[in-house]
Amino acid sequence: MLTDKDLDNIDFEKMNGLIPVVIQDAVTHSVLMLGFMNLEALQISIASQRVTFFSRTKQRLWTKGESSGCFLQIKDIWLDCDKDTILISAIPEGPVCHTGDTTCFGKESEVRTGFLHALESIIEERSGSKDQSSYTAALLANGVQKIAQKVGEEAVETILEAVGGSDERLISESADLLYHWMVLLKSRNISLEMVEDELKRRHVLHG
Repeated sequence: MLTDKDLDNIDFEKMNGLIPVVIQDAVTHSVLMLGFMNLEALQISIASQRVTFFSRTKQRLWTKGESSGCFLQIKDIWLDCDKDTILISAIPEGPVCHTGDTTCFGKESEVRTGFLHALESIIEERSGSKDQSSYTAALLANGVQKIAQKVGEEAVETILEAVGGSDERLISESADLLYHWMVLLKSRNISLEMVEDELKRRHVLHG
């Protein structure tokens, strides 16, 4: 979180008293929106723990959600290395975009990043492949029961490495387990996003 000392060092002069602020979902890490703050908006945001911007259109302070009720609850704030941009980690209390989407950059599922999501796309692509050399395609062709059995085997091997194996072997077996688990999800037409949403729901409910 920013300190009082950090506030004194922020460069508001580059944009005539304003600074760009990137809002990131504290749970999914999706980029939600971009806004601007002046010093007063930042001070109010820190004090209230709700994101308050300076509207360049209305030329006034406005708290995100003051009309819609979809506030952004602040979890943490970071200042970049040049001290002229802020990143805020927040929990949205509803859709962030005025269009009703989760983010202002399209639907959340379209902007999620990370290799697991890339791997999910690869599994999806190979699920309909006729290439007999594709292990993924062959695995899916065997059906959910065989895939589930494989997940069980990989889970046991991961446990054994966790209890008495090396870190290197545990990492390797964990990778095998994650891959086969994702193939299992695909065999049931369940997306990684659905699992993430359930984890997010639990996090919001229970912290």
